[in-house]
Amino acid sequence: MSTPKVLVIGGNFAGLTAALAIKSDLQHEVDVTVVSKTQDFLFTPSLIWLPFGKRKKADITFPVAPTFENAMVEFKLGEATKIDPVAQKVETTAGTFDYDYLVVATGYVNNFDTIPGIGLESNAFSITWLEGAEEAAVGWTRFLNDPGPIVVGATAGAACFGAAYEFVFNIAYQLKKHGLKKKVPITYVTAEPFAGHFGIGGLPGGEKMLGMFFGMSGIEAITDVAIEEVVPNEMRLKDGRKLPFKYGMVVPPFKGAEVVKSAPFGDDKGFVAVEDTYQAKGIDNVYAVGIAAAVNVPWATANPVGIPKTGFPTETMAHTAAKNIASQIRGVAPSERKDFGDIPAICVMDAGNNGVIILADKMLPPRKHGVMIPGPQSHAAKIAFEKYFLWKSKHGYVNLP
Repeated sequence: MSTPKVLVIGGNFAGLTAALAIKSDLQHEVDVTVVSKTQDFLFTPSLIWLPFGKRKKADITFPVAPTFENAMVEFKLGEATKIDPVAQKVETTAGTFDYDYLVVATGYVNNFDTIPGIGLESNAFSITWLEGAEEAAVGWTRFLNDPGPIVVGATAGAACFGAAYEFVFNIAYQLKKHGLKKKVPITYVTAEPFAGHFGIGGLPGGEKMLGMFFGMSGIEAITDVAIEEVVPNEMRLKDGRKLPFKYGMVVPPFKGAEVVKSAPFGDDKGFVAVEDTYQAKGIDNVYAVGIAAAVNVPWATANPVGIPKTGFPTETMAHTAAKNIASQIRGVAPSERKDFGDIPAICVMDAGNNGVIILADKMLPPRKHGVMIPGPQSHAAKIAFEKYFLWKSKHGYVNLP
């Protein structure tokens, strides 16, 4: 009898965690292969610091090949181009791979098509990817030599609101350090129905606390509004307002990989509808984890608001899928279940030298418990978590908390 084959598409948070957890559990009982279009792991939460010179690419990345090799996981650098769940094969730029179990961990692509004037080499920066954050760093240097108004926005359909909040508060902190706080007006624009919604429905006292942070930082917040377009030095809102700026950053909506969109189980955004086992609906040997897993938005708002799936939820999904694949290989039905909405919310919002720790018993309401804890310890906690997560991931210790 041949050794079962697990193929993982994607090698960042979700893919790396799932692949190493499966191999750690089953050891020589399974062959695990990871195909990823990038050779480096990227700690995306730290991209908020890169434009200000607080981090460089080398500080927040590491090559994944040695990590997988040490764990006896085969790594192939390539991009998946076609998934055939009937033949159980995946075509990639590195060759064609067959599988017994497939884990889709393809992450996100910035959907710059929704708003004219955003993206690389455009009218406003986006720090949700490495190249965009590096371009924003060049722009920040230019800005310091010729300062003016700043606008930070999160578009309708966006889900990564945490990054937008962190970036605007870090900007306020940097302006203070450079003696520009009273000279540079800052505006925060968001599709959220209220400040502190975060794409998770908000937490008790969250709107008031965010208002306090905005007030202390001298930031004007405009909520519940969609961005129409961004032209040179001006953000235009759908309600007719026009916001001039010398430096602009916009968080766009995310979409999934094209290969998932074209797969039989992919939706029109490139995500995969899943059971609470993270099996693709109707396909027992295909799993989707992290941003690749589709999550239904449980509310209706005037402007579409997405749900964040990064960080702790991604790890939880990956571990759930890994345990279920291990069960199947051992001849046992998948029994590990974790509905996305029931995953605990654990997040740190950095604000330069301050911040907020966000804790809740569930990602999505209704909840029994939820709290936001402000203070400078939040900044220290984010730095500590960055170092810890990069260390444990690089060394393959994904089973650690």
